[in-house]
Amino acid sequence: MRLKLLLVANSHYKTRRRRTPILQASNCAEISTDRRGQRAAMDGDVAVGVKRGSDELTMYSSSPNSLTANGSDSKKQRLEESPPSRVLHIRKLPNEVSETEVIALGLPFGKVTNILMLKGKNQAFLELGTEEAAITMVNYYTAVTPQVRNTPVFIQYSNHKELKTDSALNQRAQAVLQAVSAVQDGSSPSSDPGVLDLAPPPSPVLRIIIDNMFYPVTLDVLQQIFSKFGTVMKIITFTKNNQFQALLQFSDPVNAQQAKLSLDGQNIYNSCCTLRIDFSKLVNLNVKYNNDKSRDYTRPDLPTGDGESTNKDHSLLGAISPLSAAAAAAAAAGRVALSGSGVSGVLLASNLNEEMVTPQSLFTLFGVYGDVQRVKILYNKKDSALIQLSDGNQAQLAMSHLNGQKVFGKVMRVTLSKHQTVALPREGLDDQLLTKDFSGSPLHRFKKPGSKNFQNIFPPSATLHLSNVRDGLEEDELRLLFSNSGGTVKAFKFFQDRKMALIQMTSVEEAIQTLMDLHNYDMGGNHHLKVSFSKSTI
Repeated sequence: MRLKLLLVANSHYKTRRRRTPILQASNCAEISTDRRGQRAAMDGDVAVGVKRGSDELTMYSSSPNSLTANGSDSKKQRLEESPPSRVLHIRKLPNEVSETEVIALGLPFGKVTNILMLKGKNQAFLELGTEEAAITMVNYYTAVTPQVRNTPVFIQYSNHKELKTDSALNQRAQAVLQAVSAVQDGSSPSSDPGVLDLAPPPSPVLRIIIDNMFYPVTLDVLQQIFSKFGTVMKIITFTKNNQFQALLQFSDPVNAQQAKLSLDGQNIYNSCCTLRIDFSKLVNLNVKYNNDKSRDYTRPDLPTGDGESTNKDHSLLGAISPLSAAAAAAAAAGRVALSGSGVSGVLLASNLNEEMVTPQSLFTLFGVYGDVQRVKILYNKKDSALIQLSDGNQAQLAMSHLNGQKVFGKVMRVTLSKHQTVALPREGLDDQLLTKDFSGSPLHRFKKPGSKNFQNIFPPSATLHLSNVRDGLEEDELRLLFSNSGGTVKAFKFFQDRKMALIQMTSVEEAIQTLMDLHNYDMGGNHHLKVSFSKSTI
């Protein structure tokens, strides 16, 4: 039977065959030569923009069973910004992938409204309910490689603004979509039970087992991952049969079913920490204490009890950087498959304000999320810089928080670099002071094992946390200090001991700028002000 496809676009487009993923840093060297034939891009890294889809369908040809795409293999490939669309093109899918697995990629970000599977081409089109949901999904998978069955897949905006399917050949995909939509809406699915088993959820409580747990998984990590699917009310973690397990209770059984459908079999980290999820026979959890083993989010007044640190259960993992857990926690709501091990610790920051940025300012900003070892502003491309952190986990953490942030009036792009280290220039060759070695800096926040700084890693926010405030310093003096840095102070609050305070700027951009300017500011009397982002508001 002929398959009919109507793909509604705002304008006519041409597809280009492309061979590189758009949602990863390609790390291809963009090399240009000046009149003397010298290499302009010395460090070989370029920022990668969103690129139009390869093999993306335009429309069917006159032959009912053949697909053609406009364009030619010989056309010159080029990078270009692709306008957002709620239709996403997914490529490089594994063989025999199911519709449910493809839909699960989009579930954490919003309602999935349509799907078209092209199994012979290992591709699919996924339509989300809103453009905002699609943007959130693409932005997230820019930093974290999407995986299906432990295989990286590539996701990008489609040229089409709407996906309409009318085909008997697409019945299975539509039946699965209908069943999933029923779960999202809280109604009973009407799909063929042979297509997808989605009986009414028996319980709001999930039993979670972590297989291949080479990195610590904490209660907070689970809460942030599962809260994308609904309100997490209670969590209890424990070790049974030498396996880390948890019981997690949602406010609604439908949320539990949606989380199970999307997350079962997924990895928190690449190739490890695999989630095995089933429904518990319990329908309500009884939590007595709020500590690092159990938590009732509806009862913040509960005592901490005598719960021991979960670190005891993970003593074999002591050699792993505490930032591994922080990186997982930073993989906000539904962010699974966060890679860390084996990843380069070097980042490429691009679209910088070359008139304002310095190695010191980048050291301070990226130092919020890891111990920066070296910074190099590229000689022939001064709006780009290489930042080397201590390891790949720190690099992933910094990238997930800082990519897309506005710094000195420009939206900064942060990707992984192909470089394993940042090379220092030979003596006397860096007359512009574009490279700086910070390996011996006393300002590293995470060099001390067990430091509280590991527990206070938050995304950039308009509210800043100040510590090591000099005795006798008044609120007006601190307000003036931050105002003189180029921002406007919206609110201020001292802590009881007046050695710490919260200060709220009018925007995240202002807060980023003041943090870069005033972290480690010498206040006299051997007091250097410490500034970090806060999760609180005033």
